[in-house]
Amino acid sequence: MSTKTKTNKQTKPKWFQGTWYETGEEVTNPFSGECYTLTGPELSMYDFIMGSQMVFEMAPKQVTNKQIDDFHKAISWFRKNNSRAYMVLLD
Repeated sequence: MSTKTKTNKQTKPKWFQGTWYETGEEVTNPFSGECYTLTGPELSMYDFIMGSQMVFEMAPKQVTNKQIDDFHKAISWFRKNNSRAYMVLLD
């Protein structure tokens, strides 16, 4: 499957308010050192997930139920749209 076709299938969810990137890039798992090249939409969701984790750790008392819900939606979206990248980068 070409990246263009794959990217077209990866539509921005209505709940997602983050930046939706047109182009992707290679991301490295900071723990394992493994790399994976993500599409723009995957990178958008990955950045959202990682940013959410940082907020949860730095300001846990200020986290809302909506933020937690959106985080879980992002994880599900990523797992559904690229399970291999999910296993390398987030699992």
